Amino acid sequence: MNTTDHHAATSPFAVAYRDNVGEITSFFARRVDEPQLVADLVSETFVEAIGSLTTFDPARGTARAWLFAIARRVFARWYAAELEGRRLAERLAGLPELHEDELEDLARKIDAQADGRRLLARCAGLPDLERSAVELVDLAGLTPREAAQTLGTSPGALRVRLHRAHARLRREGALHD
Repeated sequence: MNTTDHHAATSPFAVAYRDNVGEITSFFARRVDEPQLVADLVSETFVEAIGSLTTFDPARGTARAWLFAIARRVFARWYAAELEGRRLAERLAGLPELHEDELEDLARKIDAQADGRRLLARCAGLPDLERSAVELVDLAGLTPREAAQTLGTSPGALRVRLHRAHARLRREGALHD
């Protein structure tokens, strides 16, 4: 490996990618059940992150929260396109298909998120901020501070919303202590 390759492999972005690609994959696997689509959304998230590296400010929060904010935008755009009848496959035409072993690996990851999909379905009646707080903190494992950064709210407001969401879910029998 030459010096350039070694530097690229240890860049802050490479570290952020390695540390967060699994969680970002799980984020999408809770929303869609097609392995190729999960892979496309994960790829789009990291391509967008590379293109907006100059907007990341470590003083404002963690790389993890920044990446989750990007993933949420990527998913929102995809979902809006679906509602309008424009298939994601058209937007991403020309990307290579996944190999069988990659499809199987993503299928396992999607299966592993079945509980997360069920919890999100039970959260469907919650306000968006509460539903997002439950997902980011309880399912994705972000700290309340990181989730607040991701959602563009204060940590205090996020904690209140998370507490309310938990209380509602417990009342409805959808969350156990």
